[in-house]
Amino acid sequence: MSQTRSADETRDANPKLASDAKQAGNRIKDPADWVTGGEPMTGAQASYLKTLSEEAHEPEAFAPDLDKAEASRRIDHLKEETGR
Repeated sequence: MSQTRSADETRDANPKLASDAKQAGNRIKDPADWVTGGEPMTGAQASYLKTLSEEAHEPEAFAPDLDKAEASRRIDHLKEETGR
């Protein structure tokens, strides 16, 4: 019989890990608070934003010169619009 535990079993057996998992959800920062938010958006953000803007029929939502924070805000908006 295997002695290995699943991640859920390990977390449930260790209250600190359970607490850390709950706090992880609280660590999501507003893009305006990102240290690197003013840097150019990543390639992945650009690709995803372009796809979402086309799906939402909002091509003006994509601009190649966006920073990471603005791209993230637009992605979040378009995800809601498209139901993703």
